[in-house]
Amino acid sequence: MSPDLDAAMGRALELAAAAEGWGDTPIGAVVLGPDGTVLAEAANEREKRSDPTAHAEVRALRAAAQAHGDGWRLSGCTLVVTLEPCTMCAGASVLSRVDHIVFGAEDPKAGAAGSLWDVVRDRRLNHRPQVTGGVRAEECGALLRAFFRRQRGL
Repeated sequence: MSPDLDAAMGRALELAAAAEGWGDTPIGAVVLGPDGTVLAEAANEREKRSDPTAHAEVRALRAAAQAHGDGWRLSGCTLVVTLEPCTMCAGASVLSRVDHIVFGAEDPKAGAAGSLWDVVRDRRLNHRPQVTGGVRAEECGALLRAFFRRQRGL
């Protein structure tokens, strides 16, 4: 794994931990530009904003599109996220034309980058980003498991 991806996942983990502070599921996302620099970053804010679409990935992709300077197209960019994207976020990644999706923990209940569905590699779509899963998966998964244990009072 490249140092850029490891550092980006470290930052995504920091963002995820911050989301827990305002009651959101701890998921963080970072978008790297073609040169590896951070274009945008975000954490889940569904609870904070009362917005079902305020997933970390969607928020980061929106901010990256503003920073990238090629309209809505994020060609050459990499989305780094602590949890495998859901169908909404996988679809947003495809539609934004990111080249690479890197995720930490798999999501067998809602993952759409290979676990439950494989939206990002569906041959019927006109864009298929490269996918790398399992980056710092244990750290990402541990953060989520601890959050849900606390939510359930376990």
